[in-house]
Amino acid sequence: MAAAGAFRLRRAASALLLRSPRLPARELSAPARLYHKKVVDHYENPRNVGSLDKTSKNVGTGLVGAPACGDVMKLQIQVDEKGKIVDARFKTFGCGSAIASSSLATEWVKGKTVEEALTIKNTDIAKELCLPPVKLHCSSKSLLSIPVSWDIWQ
Repeated sequence: MAAAGAFRLRRAASALLLRSPRLPARELSAPARLYHKKVVDHYENPRNVGSLDKTSKNVGTGLVGAPACGDVMKLQIQVDEKGKIVDARFKTFGCGSAIASSSLATEWVKGKTVEEALTIKNTDIAKELCLPPVKLHCSSKSLLSIPVSWDIWQ
């Protein structure tokens, strides 16, 4: 008897849906999050992905993760004898914004001294990529992973 009642309820609900005006599919689904073309470009064509020789004396490795959102980033930089960053590589496990931020960060630190690289703010990266406020934390991880034990080069 209960099964018959449940069936009637489902049939009535289906009938109501059939009589109601149809909504376009985009109104029924969750709102799309649109990313700026710069984010999409860095996500689809990331620059400087990979690793450097971690045993080299002039390579520093930084690792940072955010348990709240699941993003993890490793950033490696290679510094010459004058203190300039000559190469940077990253590996990121995370969302498109985190990958794009990591890619951009590696481009920006190359050619800078370590001190200059440390002046880059996550808001600079977020502004360049036009990240929405909810994704600001993605840009901060790319900078938090810059290795800070620079004494190995002195």
